[in-house]
Amino acid sequence: MKIFILSVGENIYSTQRLVEEAEHKGHSVRVINHTKCSVKLGSGRPQIIFEGENIIDKPDVIIPRIGGSVSRHGAAIVKEFEMNGVFSTARSLGILRAQNKVRTLQIMNRKNVPIPQTVFSINPKNIDEQIELLGGPPVIIKLQEGTQGLGVILAESKKSAKSIMDTFYNMNASFMLQEFIEESNGEDIRAIVVGNKVVAAMKRKGEVGEFRSNIHRGGTGEVAELTNREVKIALQATKYLSLPVAGVDMIRSKKGSLLIEVNASPGLQGVEAYTKVNIAEHIIKFLETNVRKKFQKRTR
Repeated sequence: MKIFILSVGENIYSTQRLVEEAEHKGHSVRVINHTKCSVKLGSGRPQIIFEGENIIDKPDVIIPRIGGSVSRHGAAIVKEFEMNGVFSTARSLGILRAQNKVRTLQIMNRKNVPIPQTVFSINPKNIDEQIELLGGPPVIIKLQEGTQGLGVILAESKKSAKSIMDTFYNMNASFMLQEFIEESNGEDIRAIVVGNKVVAAMKRKGEVGEFRSNIHRGGTGEVAELTNREVKIALQATKYLSLPVAGVDMIRSKKGSLLIEVNASPGLQGVEAYTKVNIAEHIIKFLETNVRKKFQKRTR
């Protein structure tokens, strides 16, 4: 196969691992910085220009590793490859949906996937009402497009919640409120889905006094044993978002496990280190299977 990895850098751990596993299996791999790609539309066929070359017909498959700050442009590049018949580990629409936490939760709620109680509004005059809709403080305040635990704040009193929300409103920042699940104890579960299977799961725990469990925020991890309910949540979430490869984050509450967000480009470093699962290999095998099926359909 000819594989393109859409990534801003070849030295990023996840990108390196995917390159290693693809080359180990004899595939041709090229890292494409999607932020340096231009799309040409108009007369004739669309083009994706990278370093002066039209690359739209070059790959058999692409692995998007699209960061939050350039998700719209990255998704547009993925869309052009998709429309040209290139298989992708993440659909362009799924990338955009997962990047917006509210949109993700709207879809999950409609599909009856369990989520925390959530409120969002653009009305700065009903802050008291928004807080009371969740039963009062403490509440979690999240930027709708934050990543790696950034833009996630615990407001322990109504006064602090109103102050934070007022600041976000004045900054024109889109945010949402969620119930604080005290019994989760600063822990969450990340499940890695590849195709229709959970290939690894890690429990993440924040530092002492830190309610966020992200590894990037100093958290630690260990292997997690998922319940049947958690496996079902993870597989449903990736299916409904059109993300064959994704990270699904859940928390355990008195009401059962709840989905909190989905990551279209989950980092591999922490989860491979803590679970000892070769996730990059699983992703390359998934691509091999799907490209083989695609080729067989063409030759019938």
